[in-house]
Amino acid sequence: MPLSQYLKIYPAKDRPDHFLLFSTLRTSTAIVSGDTLRSLQQGDESLPERDALSRLGMLVDDRAAERGEMRGMLERVNAKSRSFSAVVVLNLDCNLDCGYCYEADFRGGHYMSEETADLVVETFLRDRITRGHDVAISFYGGEPLLSQDLIARISEPLLNGAQRHGVNYSFTLVTNGTLLNRETAKRLVPLGLKGAKFTLDGPREVHDVERPYACGAGSFDTIVDNLAQIWDIVPIQLGGNFREGNYRQFPRLLDHLISRGITPEKLRHVQFTPVTPKAGCSDCGSGCASSEEPWLFEALLFLREEIMTRGFATSRPLVSACIVELQDNIVVDREGALYKCPAFMGWDGLCVGTLAGGIKEYGDSHCIGNWRIDACLDCSYLPLCFGGCRFLTMVKGGSMEEVDCKQKFLDATLERILLQNMEHLPKSRKAQQG
Repeated sequence: MPLSQYLKIYPAKDRPDHFLLFSTLRTSTAIVSGDTLRSLQQGDESLPERDALSRLGMLVDDRAAERGEMRGMLERVNAKSRSFSAVVVLNLDCNLDCGYCYEADFRGGHYMSEETADLVVETFLRDRITRGHDVAISFYGGEPLLSQDLIARISEPLLNGAQRHGVNYSFTLVTNGTLLNRETAKRLVPLGLKGAKFTLDGPREVHDVERPYACGAGSFDTIVDNLAQIWDIVPIQLGGNFREGNYRQFPRLLDHLISRGITPEKLRHVQFTPVTPKAGCSDCGSGCASSEEPWLFEALLFLREEIMTRGFATSRPLVSACIVELQDNIVVDREGALYKCPAFMGWDGLCVGTLAGGIKEYGDSHCIGNWRIDACLDCSYLPLCFGGCRFLTMVKGGSMEEVDCKQKFLDATLERILLQNMEHLPKSRKAQQG
């Protein structure tokens, strides 16, 4: 049994002649001695560790077969899916005035109509819920809580329909956090609210410059007050957008939250990402943002260490693909147009249909499977990116036919991320020893 193609091997920290193995396909880890690794590389079939390493996906029966399975992996995921996820854009209005606003070029007092909201309900009931699919909506803006009437108008019939057909309906909010107080949360939870993403761009003096109210006043204290009010009834993910000149100030935000009683067990997840180009998707928590600039490598690792040192949960390496590749994911804009990614809204030629007319074929226009090339299939990082982010490729001046290669980024960060995990995660989740 050969070693998997999708395996990274690093020296084990503080253990001479031992190695850390990481399966990028199974996201499993193991530590083996140098003698064991050399025997594995030579094909020794007698090693007692072989069965365990095979279960972890680090040894395979045949590399060519593994490559073929990888080529068809997303097709199998799509075929098995019984869950439908949609980003529904309720408005392009906001009570904040963020300097880097991703939608600044087309933002205004534009709201989804009641007729379009009813068409969302009709379409999701007919095409998804009655066919046995769970439905999860992420309400998005602008600021979705400026459209609480539409949240109720969409959620009540979908929740009732899901209950009748024995499936699940839920929704989350991508919100700036200023309007989600306890009263509002208690009103929305019975409608299916299962989580919210808040944004704090660092400590007060940084955040209030980056994300002030439209009137110019700071929004930091309101958001923190709301976090303290609702953490026990709504699971919260906390995000934030940093720049090269301010990322080292973000740990003071974490310390402030702890001083306010917002301790690690009260937040589901904390992750800070760089400010991305306008009309990007950072507020949607995609994790797409990346760069080959050395400062960003250091910034992400620094912030991850600070988050984990304080006990907050954060992202881990996961098998992931651009949502363009996942057929049961769609974005509905305020007019009922359909897109495959929030970042594509407003881009000519990237609409894939309408609620009224349905989804048109987009495999060619969106270059589905652009990663099925030798350079990607032979890359040990493939399961962690599947060709990367279509939007970032276009922002860099490329086309969707090209992949957003993450090799340089992962070369610079993955080993340290794994070592951070081993240092900070509970013993039960640390690497198996072999």
